[in-house]
Amino acid sequence: MSTCVIRGGLVVTSTGARDADVRIDGERIVDVGEDLPGGGVEIDAHGLVVMPGVVDVHVHFNEPGRTEWEGAATGSAALAAGGGTTFVDMPLNSTPCVLTAEDVDRKREALEAASIADFGIWGGLVPGHVDDLPAMAQRGVMGFKAFMCDSGLPEFPRADDETLRAGMIAARALGLPIAVHAESETLTRAAAARTSGDDAAAFLASRPIEAELEAIARALALAKETGAALHVVHVSSGKGVALAAEARARGVDVSIETCPHYLTFTADDLERLGVIAKCAPPFRDAAEREALWTALADGTIDVVASDHSPAPPSMRPSGQFRRSWGGIAGVQSTLAVLIERGFHERGVSLDRIAAIVAAMPARRFRIGRKGAIAPGRDADLVLVDLAKTHVLRSEDLRQRHPSSPYVGQTFRGIVRRTIRRGETIFADGHVAAARGGRFLRPGGNDIC
Repeated sequence: MSTCVIRGGLVVTSTGARDADVRIDGERIVDVGEDLPGGGVEIDAHGLVVMPGVVDVHVHFNEPGRTEWEGAATGSAALAAGGGTTFVDMPLNSTPCVLTAEDVDRKREALEAASIADFGIWGGLVPGHVDDLPAMAQRGVMGFKAFMCDSGLPEFPRADDETLRAGMIAARALGLPIAVHAESETLTRAAAARTSGDDAAAFLASRPIEAELEAIARALALAKETGAALHVVHVSSGKGVALAAEARARGVDVSIETCPHYLTFTADDLERLGVIAKCAPPFRDAAEREALWTALADGTIDVVASDHSPAPPSMRPSGQFRRSWGGIAGVQSTLAVLIERGFHERGVSLDRIAAIVAAMPARRFRIGRKGAIAPGRDADLVLVDLAKTHVLRSEDLRQRHPSSPYVGQTFRGIVRRTIRRGETIFADGHVAAARGGRFLRPGGNDIC
């Protein structure tokens, strides 16, 4: 569309909400205010909430090479159905993993050919590839991801402390963050060796909260030593958030991410849900979940991202936790969880939700023109009907494999329309675009 006015919605940004119109010219927002002049297309948003499009900085769309697990065409369609307009794809699960500049080029080409959402790319930090970080930065990666435990893929080995330290020094010089999967390999291996059986209880025992806390503390110490910007992904516990928050108060440059599944489920749910809910770190108890909600509401948590990581059903044999691939398929449900469990159930404000899914991830990773409803920004918007109740069905899912631990849950709030750079890519249950996603470099047109 060229010129468009979104008329009469409750416009929500990270700083508040008000009844207003949003005027779009081409790909950009040009005005936000009351009774804006018409012209071009008009979209009636009366009774709807208008929010910035979700910026999901943690997905596994596996382009290229493992698209039978998930690909950018299906993954970005699911993102759009959940109100998302931008994602950053992780460096592992694709073939090859993103460890060199050439790998970045291959992934970019594959994502440009398939995605309907705009996207960035994470590079990988693994032993033997620290010298590749500058060339990947030149290609435009958003930062570098490292595992502090076994990733499950031999081609993406864990980063030992020497590799992490060297990577942080290099990343600081490049002005890019290091993201860590924080679980101690030593503690998880020892815990797994002490457990027997193949059920939910054995899996939970093999990934104790102490393993997460030890790794977070170690990563924070390295970040303090090197001065690097650290992003701790998928923190599963209030205790983990507290560790990072305390370090931030002491001057460590750290941002904290959690996921909607840690805000929804507890360890008690794992037995009921089965291997579809296996993830690492695993679900924690109800007290840790509520501590996450408190940290989210008070501004301690910076980002909520999906960590969407599906796999074919054949890789998740029922009841066999040791053999099953871990990862939650939830890219379509992030905003739904935050509106239902946060806004409706706990009174978390809509502007706080907009901050953690749009404004703050865009700011932290310098994703220019994204994350806000304001003149000059990309016209990335989601229109939500807060009053509409729906039960998520497997046939509603747009991802490659229609299974998710959220299936069967009731949500108040439904995405009516998702707009990416002025173009509707999802509307009233239907994907409205085939491709068109654009590669995003950190700091490009940076007004965050």
